[in-house]
Amino acid sequence: MYIDLNVVRAGVVNHPSEWVTGGYNEIQAPRRKCALIAYGRLQSLLGFPTYDDLVAAHKRWLGEALRDGTLERDGIWTESIAVGRRVFVETVKRQLGVRAKGRKVFDAGVGCELRESTTEYIVDSDAENSDIGLQNAFFWDTNVGISS
Repeated sequence: MYIDLNVVRAGVVNHPSEWVTGGYNEIQAPRRKCALIAYGRLQSLLGFPTYDDLVAAHKRWLGEALRDGTLERDGIWTESIAVGRRVFVETVKRQLGVRAKGRKVFDAGVGCELRESTTEYIVDSDAENSDIGLQNAFFWDTNVGISS
């Protein structure tokens, strides 16, 4: 849903249904061939008794977001490697192995997320970082005699 709202927030379209290759149309009108989404699995994971219930809820969620103007970017979806229950996120981290080095599992309020911890960039501008001046200069217009 957040990806669908990105194209609206960017002003590319007024409604996610206008973005032909977006997920909105893929969920609202499932393909019979070359499906990109495992529809039954999605329905099961989200806990809907039927796929029609999922379609209705998805349409309602997007409608509410568009009506309420809640189109702001949510970092949990754009800055994380995995989002979900702690067991899922820890499994993803374990499966990534060395590729997840430096990433940690954080509580995200509604679940957990796997991401790098954020730190502020602080410029250290003490005397050690001052201009080195002419002590490290080489004048190119000076000819050095080379003997053969």
